[in-house]
Amino acid sequence: MSDEFFFSLRHCLHHMYGVARTLSWLHFLPLALLALAIFPLTGCGDKHENKPDPARAVRYVVVGAAQTLPALERTGEIHAHDETTLSFRTGGRILTRSVDIGDRVTAGQLLATLDNTTGQNQLDGAAADYEGAKASEQVAALNVSRMQKLMPTGAIARTQLDSARADWLVARARLKSSEAAWRNARESLGWTRLIAPQAGVITAVNATSGQVVSDGQSVLTLATGEARDVAFDIATPDAIPPLDKTALRVSLLSDPSVQASAALRDITPQADPQTRTWRVRAILQNPPAAMALGASVTVTLPSSAPRGYTLPASALTRVGDKPAVFVITPQSRAQLRAVVPVGYTATSVIIASGLEPGDRVITAGVSTLRSGEPVVAGEVQP
Repeated sequence: MSDEFFFSLRHCLHHMYGVARTLSWLHFLPLALLALAIFPLTGCGDKHENKPDPARAVRYVVVGAAQTLPALERTGEIHAHDETTLSFRTGGRILTRSVDIGDRVTAGQLLATLDNTTGQNQLDGAAADYEGAKASEQVAALNVSRMQKLMPTGAIARTQLDSARADWLVARARLKSSEAAWRNARESLGWTRLIAPQAGVITAVNATSGQVVSDGQSVLTLATGEARDVAFDIATPDAIPPLDKTALRVSLLSDPSVQASAALRDITPQADPQTRTWRVRAILQNPPAAMALGASVTVTLPSSAPRGYTLPASALTRVGDKPAVFVITPQSRAQLRAVVPVGYTATSVIIASGLEPGDRVITAGVSTLRSGEPVVAGEVQP
């Protein structure tokens, strides 16, 4: 107990002792006992202030001077600039396939066929129906011609001529319908043959003989023309400079001395849901023969920012849907700050903007930090 408590207790007892001497101390015995019970409670009732949580010690790194950013390299693959997906316009079982990947084809060349038994039967039935309708129309036409010759002589009634003309009109309509059905059956039979629309190279085979395919299902991919593209993936679209200012250097992976330049063509608007990367396509300028379709190449990207800061990858977090880091403020608080990363390695991230030299960036435990939380600068990460 505190000295103040004992002083108050002695003063109270001394006062009661003096009163007891004047009166009778037995009358004040209950009062003395009550005082002894109250004073400990008073001493225990000292106010304790709510102390804030202790500041958290964090590991950090001091941002140094901005460094010239190296060019980024990505591995890509050579593709045709123009590719056509070939498919049958009707479903069925593939009977033959006469080409494979890498084969060169000419315009009009037969590439694959479907089992056409059903189609041929439909064509035969439509042809027979057409021939029957054609014969019926000819008979009806002759009958009208005879009626017209007999009508002036009075040998037939006017109603008989009208009836003959009506029969001929019906026969002619049936002939037109049968002819259309016959043409459709003949065209449908042609759909069982897959023909190359133009010259090119087969770059993909998606079906084989004996397989049942539906109409429109991809069977072959045909690359046409001599133009070539290079396709590669990037972790963030910010790593690509503006389209009209980008010149890419492409070198063959197996022989880096074989090089070509490329102009950026397009970037997919959304990331791949599996890899979380964006697909980039660039048009090769005068590609050498060694850069054939399917060849692996290295694409060198000019940096989108002239200078930047390198941080440990563990420092990166997010604010909303944007990358961010935690910075230690002069008031020893963790401040969340948005940054613009332009490159990544296995252990580091390159920041183009959002930081200044001398900033202290927290590099560990950022997933559990809150903006504004008190922190203590602990170990400096080298």
